[in-house]
Parts: sequence; structure tokens; C-alpha cells
Amino acid sequence: MNFIITEAQKAIFELYKEEVAEGVINIQETRKEFEGQATIVVFPITKISKKSPEQTATEIGEYLVTHVQNITRFNVVKGFLNLSIAESYFLNQFNEEVLSPDFGVYPSNGKKVMVEYSSPNTNKPLHLGHVRNNLLGYSVSELLKAYGYDVVKVNLVNDRGIHICKSMLAWQKWGNGETPESAGLKGDHLVGKYYVIFDKEYKKEIDVLKSEGQTEEEAKKNAPLIKEAQQMLVKWEQGDEEVVSLWKTMNEWVYAGFNVTYKNLGVDFDKFYYESNTYLLGKGTVEEGLAKGVFFKKEDGSVWIDLTEDGLDQKLVLRADGTSVYITQDLGTAEMKHDDFNMDESIYVVGNEQDYHFKVLFLILEKLGKSWAKGLYHLSYGMVDLPNGKMKSREGTVVDADELIESMVATAREKTEELGKTSDFAEEDKEALYKNIGLGALKYFLLKVEPKKRLLFNPAESIDFQGNTGPFIQYTHARIKSLLAKANYGVTATKPSEILPVELEMILLLAKYPAEIAIAAKAYSPASLANYLYELAKLFNKFYHEVPHILKMEEGAEKQFRLNLCKKTADIINSGMLILGIISPERM
Repeated sequence: MNFIITEAQKAIFELYKEEVAEGVINIQETRKEFEGQATIVVFPITKISKKSPEQTATEIGEYLVTHVQNITRFNVVKGFLNLSIAESYFLNQFNEEVLSPDFGVYPSNGKKVMVEYSSPNTNKPLHLGHVRNNLLGYSVSELLKAYGYDVVKVNLVNDRGIHICKSMLAWQKWGNGETPESAGLKGDHLVGKYYVIFDKEYKKEIDVLKSEGQTEEEAKKNAPLIKEAQQMLVKWEQGDEEVVSLWKTMNEWVYAGFNVTYKNLGVDFDKFYYESNTYLLGKGTVEEGLAKGVFFKKEDGSVWIDLTEDGLDQKLVLRADGTSVYITQDLGTAEMKHDDFNMDESIYVVGNEQDYHFKVLFLILEKLGKSWAKGLYHLSYGMVDLPNGKMKSREGTVVDADELIESMVATAREKTEELGKTSDFAEEDKEALYKNIGLGALKYFLLKVEPKKRLLFNPAESIDFQGNTGPFIQYTHARIKSLLAKANYGVTATKPSEILPVELEMILLLAKYPAEIAIAAKAYSPASLANYLYELAKLFNKFYHEVPHILKMEEGAEKQFRLNLCKKTADIINSGMLILGIISPERM
């Protein structure tokens, strides 16, 4: 409805003899309790009219109704001018724009963006927190693609450090040569099992030392197991053949396991970075920072940056012994990623416990004069909680991702079979359907909430064929596809003799799809798109209830128009859900 801005500018010039910029004309969707489809906020215009908001709105409204064919009526509520737009305008928009196969498809904007997500440790399987991270990272990537960006998806794997050595040492001591094949376990679960064993044995040693009079802190430092793990890390960094060989073997087990989980979640990556290759990076950046006077050296030889004037603190960037800290590595990795891909923007999908770290990282890069640092963004997200007792975990402390997926598919199977609508499905099709419903429920539930918010994930609540859930939207899509198949539908633009209020609502909501992609992409948040798709599915069901016998109608403009509404709703649900990583079944 951009024409309203142009016409309002003309009205203001004719009435008050002053030209105004587009930005002064604030147009909103009319609130449901008032008549109209578009509302002009008049308050900024009163500076020009020198009249009350009500009088200004009335004068502009009268001008627009008199001079603009598509504006039929107006009403004024305080400083808000509500405009009624001719149905013919919306019908033309539907036929000419919304029905187009390219509707909602943005052309390339010539910009490249990197989305880094997942970032697992190779000492344990992926868990529920990783699931939110992966689904968010994947969906934001697909959103930005839909909005015209060239997107690079990367995964920075934490495959080195003391935590990795703990699993390795426990396997050496208590593994008896066990492999994923001999244990009948996914590789990541096997390695995670030995991480848990290390922790149990380590705690036993701590308790013994405490009983001998050591404090908790002393016992943690002096326990023989932790000392052995630290020695193993030193050997790894020195390139000890035996340690490096075991590290490679156990990491390969983990990667094989991760790949199964990634495939089941439906996420992918264009490039993997490994901390074993990047942990020495950043030392050159530190030298550069010293030369530029951005960093300073303390008497002990350690290198720091003072960020107190920026409201932060002093930050260590290199230890006195010349070894890196996390920020050193991240400085170097950020530079390497930019050199590799030369992207305009880079998004880090990392939990909100790292908010401070990324503030410091980005600020240091800006102070170092890296022009690309302005394009760095931390997509911070909240924790995911489960109602107590809803789901056990193999590891005993966190909810395992594989177990969560299995549980969701099992619940989808149970609930779908209760409805008894899959009796004529082939077994293979049933299993694909249960997986799509289970994962659709999981993904939608986690993505419909703004990333920054902590959320409570209730598996049973998520798999419901009513309400704001993935399965409800999937079921709506399947219902439409069934109707279109029975109608032997083919797209043809038509002009019915009249449009029902619910049909006008449908046109208005369908027309918003491109804007919804833009809003969600700019916010790096799939939540608004998810909730738009729910509103669309809900409105379609209202339409289907109010116009129930579409298939029985006589062939003609009215029937074709209604089938067009159905088809476009299914298309938008399908493409929008794919952005969320969700498949919309043809049958349910």
C-alpha cells in the first residue's frame, strides 16, 4: 500500500502548501476494532497543519476520499486516520503479485553473511542446548538466504583441551579397547561415557584427599587423575605420537556420531573449523595490537587491553608464558574467517552466558582498526528447560539430543495413530510422516520463542494438532493439499463478483509474507515468521469453516478464486516452514 504515502504527501502539499519527506508519513495496519485497513498517524503532521490532530486527520481523510480512487472511506480516532481501501485494489494485488510464482522471493542483495553455529565439544554428545543452537543457526541462515544474502554456514568444533583429554585418559584406563562397533553405541555416546567415568573417578580421588585433610580446592588440583590429564594435554601440544593417534581416533568416533545427529536434525554446514587448527592463532594479532598501542605489557610479560573507559574491565590477551587465552584464539579465528570468505556480516550463534566475551571480542577488533568488525553480531539465546521428570537422559545430567529426537518421533507416532488417519499409508511413508511431525513439533516449539528468551520445552505440549504448534500448521498444509488434489486445481487469476470479509482477511495476511521475511531476517529471529505462519494457518481454518463446500461449488470465478486462496496459503506455509527447517507433509 505504498501508494498511500505518495497520495498523503500530495494531500499535505495541497492542504498546507508544504512538501514532506516519506519518512514523516507513518502508516500502520488498522487495529481490528476499527474500520479500515491502513492507518496514518497524524501527530507528526500537526507541526505542518498547525491544527489539532482530529482536524488534521479529517481534512487529509476528506482529500484522499475525494481524490484517490482506491480510498473509499475514512474515520478518525484521535490522531489516527483510518482508511478503507477498495476491495478491487486488494483483488488486483492478489492476482498480479501474490499469485506470482516469484512472490516472496527476494533477489540477491550482493552481500555475504557467515553464520557460525553448533560449536560442539568432542568429549560428549549433543544435548538439548545444542539442539536450540543448531535449529536457530540453521533457520537464521535460511532466513537470510530467503532475504537475498549469500550465506556461509560454519561450525567451529572445540576438539582440543583438558576436557578432551579427560575422555581419552578414562578410555585408556578403563576402556579395554572398546569401540563404537563393539559397544553398539554411537561414537559420541561412547566418548561421552568415558567423560562421565573420568568425572566419577576424579570425584572419588577428591573425596580421599579431602578425608586426608586437604581443602576442596587443594584436592581438585592434587588428584592424580587431573594431573595425568594435564600431562596428556602437554604431550598432545608437543605432538606425542601415541596421544595424537588416540585423539584422532576418538575424535573420528565423535564426528561420525555428530553427523548422524546433524542429519536427523536436518542441519548442515559449508565449512568446519577446528580449534586444534586455530588455538595458536591470534598471537600475530597481539603483536599487531602492541605495535599500535592498543594492548600493553605488564611487568610479568603478560599482555592486556584496558577497556575500563568503555565500561568493561582490563582483559588478558596473552599469558606471561606466551600461551594463548580464549580471546586470543577468537581474535585470530575471526581474522582467518574473514580472510577465507571476505563476508559483509558474521553472526555468532552462542548462548547468553557468553554475552560479555563477545562484547570484549568485537570491541578489541574495532580498536585494532578492523573495518569488518562493524559487521560482527552475537546472536545470543537463552537456556532451554524441561519440566522435571518428562525425559530421562543417557548421561544422567543433560537431555541428550538423539534421545530427544527418538522421543519426539515416538510421541508423534503414538498421537497420530490415535487419530487413525494413517491406516492406508505404506509403512515407509508412516515412518517418514512420524519423523516429520515429531521434528516439526520440536523445531517449531523452539523457534517460535524469541531467541533471547529462556524457554520451557514441554514435549507433550509441542505435539498437538491444535493451537500454536508445528503439527497444527503441518496438518493445515496437508488439508489444503488434499482439497486441491480433489479439485484437480490449476492456477488461473479470477475476479469474483464479491469478496467475503474472511477472504479479504486472507488476501491481506497472504500479502504480508515478503514483509514478514524481511522483519524476521533483519532481527535474526525466526520467531516472528513462525508466529505469522500460525496466524495464517489459523485464519485458513476460519475461512474453511465459513466457506466449507468449495469442492461442491459450480465451476466459475468464485470457486477458482477460493481455490487460489487455498493454493497460495499452502505455498506460503510450505516455503515458510522450510525456512524453519520443517517439512510440511502432503498427507497426514
